[in-house]
Amino acid sequence: MGTKLYIKTYGCQMNEYDSQKTLEILKQDPSIEETSIPEEADIILLNTCSIREKAEEKVYSELGRLRKLKLKNPNLKIGVGGCVASQEGKNIFKRAPYVDLIFGPQTIHKVPSLLAKENKIEAVDVSFPIEEKFDSLPEPEATGTSSFVSIMEGCSKYCSFCVVPYTRGDEVSRKPEQIFDEVARLIEQGVSEIIFVGQNVNSYQYTLDGRVLRLSDLIEVCGSIDGVHRIRYTTSHPLDMTDDLINVYSHVPQLVSHLHLPVQSGSNEILTKMKRNYSREQYIEIIEKLLIVRPNIKISSDFIVGFPGESSHDFQLTMDLIETVKFDASFSFIYSPRPGTPAAKLEDSTPLAEKKERLNILQTRVDELQTHYSNNLAGTIQRCLVTGVSKKNIHQLQARTECNRVVNFDFQNINILGKLVDINITQAYQRSLVGKVLNSEELQLA
Repeated sequence: MGTKLYIKTYGCQMNEYDSQKTLEILKQDPSIEETSIPEEADIILLNTCSIREKAEEKVYSELGRLRKLKLKNPNLKIGVGGCVASQEGKNIFKRAPYVDLIFGPQTIHKVPSLLAKENKIEAVDVSFPIEEKFDSLPEPEATGTSSFVSIMEGCSKYCSFCVVPYTRGDEVSRKPEQIFDEVARLIEQGVSEIIFVGQNVNSYQYTLDGRVLRLSDLIEVCGSIDGVHRIRYTTSHPLDMTDDLINVYSHVPQLVSHLHLPVQSGSNEILTKMKRNYSREQYIEIIEKLLIVRPNIKISSDFIVGFPGESSHDFQLTMDLIETVKFDASFSFIYSPRPGTPAAKLEDSTPLAEKKERLNILQTRVDELQTHYSNNLAGTIQRCLVTGVSKKNIHQLQARTECNRVVNFDFQNINILGKLVDINITQAYQRSLVGKVLNSEELQLA
C-alpha cells in the first residue's frame, strides 16, 4: 500500500500553484499517491491564506475537524503551510498540538525533510529562501489545458492593510530561463493557456546581460512559442502598470482582453491611508491608455469597503470610479484588520451594519455591470479556448472567452480540448454563457 496524500488549498492563485508544486515534489517518491478523501490520507497538508481574518479562522476550524482523524489514526501526519504558517509559526502548536509540521510559502521544497522530522520543533520552517525554492522545483506536471507559472514572489509595496510582505517576504523575480523552460514543458504536455502569477506579477524585473527584463518581455517571448494560444497574468499592481506593459497589448494577440487590476478604493484620501501610492486619477489614466491599444478590454478589480476612516463621501467616490471605469467584475470585502499591519492601529468608528450596506451597494452595482456585459455578448461570435467538461452538464464541454466568461456548449469530440474555436453565443447569464460551436463538421474530425 502506498502513502496517500491530501492537500487542501485556501486563498489565491499563488497558493494553488504552490499546492501543485508541493504535490509534484512529494510525488517524486513513487510510494506517494494523491487522494481527494481526507479520511483515507496518511498525510494531510493545509496550504493556508491569511489575507482576511475569516480565512485564517477557517484553517483553525479545519484543524479542529482533522483532530478527530488524528485520534483514529495516530500515524497520520498533519502539516500547515502557506501564509497562516508564516504569520502564526510555532503558535499553531498551541492551538493545535496534534499538528506535525509547519512550513511557509517559500519552503515547500523542504516538506519531504520536514515530514521526516520526529521532533516537532525541528519540523518548522517559515523562512524566505525564495530563490532556493525556485531552484528546487521539479519538472512541471500539467493538470489541464491552462496552467499557472510563477514568475515572482513576495511583495515590497507594504500597503498598510496587507500581511503579504510579512508572510511571503519582499519581491524576488524568477530566472527567465526557468520560466521559459517551465512554459515549454507545459506546452509539450498539452497546455495551451499560460497564466503568469505573482503577488505583484507586473513588478517582475530580472537583469540579464545588462538588460532589465520585465513582464512585457516575458509576454512577448511566450507569445512567440508554438502552442501558446492564450496568455493571462495576475495579480497586478497599478504602480507597475507601465507603458511597456500597456503597449504589449497592441502586438501580442495571445494576450487576452481582460485585466485584473486591484484599485481598492476610489478615494484619494483612503488610498493614501492604504499606502497604495497612486491616485484615482492615475488609475483612470492607466485604463484610458489600455482602451486606446485594446478597445474591447474588460477590467476587474479588488475593493476594500469600510477601511478605517472611510466616510460616506469616500465610499461615494469609489462608486463614482465604478461608474467611470465600468468594471466587469470584482472581489470586494469589508476591511479586516490583520495583526502587525499599520492599518490595524487606525481608529475605526464606522458601524459594521453600515459597512455591510456599503458592500451590498457596491457588489449589486458591479453585478449589474457584469450582467450587462454578458447580455451584450448574446448573438455575437466569440473566439474561445476549450478548457474541459462542463461543470453543469457532463454531456457538454466548457470554453472560456477572452473576457473570462465560461461558455457551455454541446459537442461530441473531446479532441478539441485546448483548442481555439468560434462559438455563437445563444444565451447569457451573469457569469456564464451558452453557445453553439461554428464549423462543427470540420471540428468533429479534429
